[in-house]
Amino acid sequence: MEGLKRIAISQMRSSTNISQNAETIRSHIQYAKENGALMAFFPENFNFLGRLGSSVQHAQPLNGPYMEYYKQLAREFSIWLSLGGFQESVPETAEKVFNSHIIINDSGEIIANYHKLHLFDVHVNETPLLESIAVKAGSEIHPPVDSPAGKLGLTICYDLRFPELYRNLALQGAQVLLVPAAFLEVTGRAHWEVLLRARAIENGCFVIASAQEGHHDCGRDSYGHSLAIDPWGTIIADGELGEKVLLVDIDLSLIEKTRRKLPTLSHVRSDVYYQRNK
Repeated sequence: MEGLKRIAISQMRSSTNISQNAETIRSHIQYAKENGALMAFFPENFNFLGRLGSSVQHAQPLNGPYMEYYKQLAREFSIWLSLGGFQESVPETAEKVFNSHIIINDSGEIIANYHKLHLFDVHVNETPLLESIAVKAGSEIHPPVDSPAGKLGLTICYDLRFPELYRNLALQGAQVLLVPAAFLEVTGRAHWEVLLRARAIENGCFVIASAQEGHHDCGRDSYGHSLAIDPWGTIIADGELGEKVLLVDIDLSLIEKTRRKLPTLSHVRSDVYYQRNK
């Protein structure tokens, strides 16, 4: 899996109009394929972005018509897809959804499904934002996934603030850390770039962060600035603002070269960090 790989990063302004979002996704996939991308990466809430809690009424299982449509697109264009932040129905309750990051291969098969671990329960504005009202947290780290773009580590948005998750994925062999997101404008402006670059640098991995951007019809504002970052922490692509597709060539050989210079993963002292005080 070493060498140069062309990928496509979709930056979207998703809305409450699922049909319109689906049309945008199809056009982005077509553009990616026509320009030689092996895999396309989409942001959190790609299928639906509405007010907090409204996603429950649009949740579907992975064998429902929404996901069947995206599986069909992967087959039609013979391209791998990373779909981060899908509202997946929870079998035991109709009151919550999983925030799911799904990988589909070029045959239209779901080969990975990660449920977001860390929920966005914060007080950055006057009104608290509580993702846990409508989302059930996941309980497992998904092992890294082999793909044409390298070995992928799956995360979603707010997970970015918990470096332990990314270190775990890197130690399991992840080469490319994925962060599909819908960062608020206020938190994105302050923290987005520095957190993403830190995750790349400390793990010697590529980071691919597909983002929502702009003012959405539900009233919220997303930061945009989808980023691709190399293992040295250098930004190699920035979506800034506006809906678009970024075409990025990533050289996986940079991972080994960077880790030879800074072999931080081999210096991890797990024997010390996680000891409980006696």
